[in-house]
Amino acid sequence: MDDLIRQWRERVREAAASGRALCLRGGGTKRFLGRPEQGELLDTRDCSGIVNYEPSELVVTVRAGTPLAELEAELATRGQMLAFEPPHFGPGATVGGCVAAGLAGPRRAAVGGVRDFILGARLIDGRGELLRFGGEVMKNVAGYDVSRVLAGSLGTLGLIVDLSLKVLPRPVAEASLRFEMDEAAALHRLNVWGGQPLPISASAWQDGILELRLSGAAAAVDAAMARLGGERVPDAVAEARWHGLREQTAAFFTAAGLPGPLWRLSLPSDALAIELGGAQLVEWGGAQRWLRSDLPPGEIRGRVGALGGHASLFRNGVRDGEVFHPLTAPMQALQRNLKNAFDPAGVFNPGRLYEGF
Repeated sequence: MDDLIRQWRERVREAAASGRALCLRGGGTKRFLGRPEQGELLDTRDCSGIVNYEPSELVVTVRAGTPLAELEAELATRGQMLAFEPPHFGPGATVGGCVAAGLAGPRRAAVGGVRDFILGARLIDGRGELLRFGGEVMKNVAGYDVSRVLAGSLGTLGLIVDLSLKVLPRPVAEASLRFEMDEAAALHRLNVWGGQPLPISASAWQDGILELRLSGAAAAVDAAMARLGGERVPDAVAEARWHGLREQTAAFFTAAGLPGPLWRLSLPSDALAIELGGAQLVEWGGAQRWLRSDLPPGEIRGRVGALGGHASLFRNGVRDGEVFHPLTAPMQALQRNLKNAFDPAGVFNPGRLYEGF
């Protein structure tokens, strides 16, 4: 592995010196995210394997090119999991790609996102230097926030070598409930329930149906079911439903009859229902809303921005313009400064997030 890292460092130095760009990619299952890829391919999958796993410490250190399915299978043997439920979007998904994409599944609202589980990282910067941030224990916070900025960076800040991640025990019991109600009522209920000690680990509203997943101790799940009412969803049906939302294989994401492209709307959880043409699916207690619509991007972003949120073009559509919600001037300056600090020559995935960086 040391030889591979030396080769990568030299390749980065050569690219920086010659003005060439490198396209960092693992399994390529999330290539559709962001703006189009540019540069000469650098495949990360040769950097694979679990470096260290301490189940009693709830920490695993893993190389970036390790298949995500391989890591999750190993954690499952010890009754543990990546609690943020990262989507794979295909069998080739890697751990580095999971972090670079920064995407989380249905459990995100209950436990936190990708960045909340990153304890440390090693990466090669745009000068070819091997850098280490954070550590392998939760109490070691040196450089903690620096490693967290890798989440959602789409490979624009550096070539990830390995990552230390916090893991959590799998819940002892789970059950899912189903309620019939409109969007406004669902959003109100979700915000009320969110302020109460209920073991809600996922929620989804679509077409007049609100679904909840409860996770935790058996007694807590049973008590919540008795309190909330609703219709119990058979376990196999519920498992398929939450998996379909996580991997976007559910009909909302795949049905040809619905308008497109697919937009991801991030909003305050207490924001009102958004009246926009198209089809919507609400997750994370109202904080994440999916929209399939042919409306102009400016109209979608204007309506979402007025409610304190932002809208990103997630799948399909015209991707050579700005795909993510436009940054404010202070955030744009911060993003540019991060890029200049980590990758001054613009070697890594140029323009993948925003034009120019």
